[in-house]
Amino acid sequence: MPVRSVPGTASIANSDGGKLFAPSAERNQEVLCDLLEQVAPASGGAALELASGTGQHVTGYAARLPQFSWQPTEADLSRLQSIDAYVAEAELNNVRPAETLDATSAGWGAAQDPKDLIVLSNLLHLISTAEAQCLIREAAHALAPGGRLVLYGPFSRGGELTSPGDERFHASLQAHDPKIGYKDDFDILDWAETKGLTPVQVIEMPANNLAFVFSKDAP
Repeated sequence: MPVRSVPGTASIANSDGGKLFAPSAERNQEVLCDLLEQVAPASGGAALELASGTGQHVTGYAARLPQFSWQPTEADLSRLQSIDAYVAEAELNNVRPAETLDATSAGWGAAQDPKDLIVLSNLLHLISTAEAQCLIREAAHALAPGGRLVLYGPFSRGGELTSPGDERFHASLQAHDPKIGYKDDFDILDWAETKGLTPVQVIEMPANNLAFVFSKDAP
């Protein structure tokens, strides 16, 4: 996935020394940690975060879910240093060094060791439909049987945007790049189910966001 510029209405990461800081990541950190504590496999295992961004989220996940070994990844090379800086500051021993991974590219799923948990937050509205479909397909390949995929972010519901804020944000995204914008909840369910993923929960989240939780079917 090429590194995309984002419209002014999207959250921008601001530099703080070696680390980057995104206000939106700070705001939803606890909400996402609470979510993962609820829905992640209790037995733990190998966890993969796609599009780790600044690195703020993975430190919270690793602290709250120490039964997982976490692998942060990012397509934007400039963010790898920030991710590792957050992990080093938190003195966590269950987070591996950040790796380069383009979650919208074909083939990465088969190259992974099977994962028990894959987490993605706030990316699907910033990529095209084809890229979103590819990401879900590859995540399904990367999951171990019984593993969980968690997708979080803003979505339309049944083809409708359900708040004035969502309407404005979606319009700004499409004005910036007509290929991107909100994906629909029904489409997400369809794309995942065709790849052998079973919906476990669709959870209403704060700020009109949704969390999708899928489990990989046994072969």
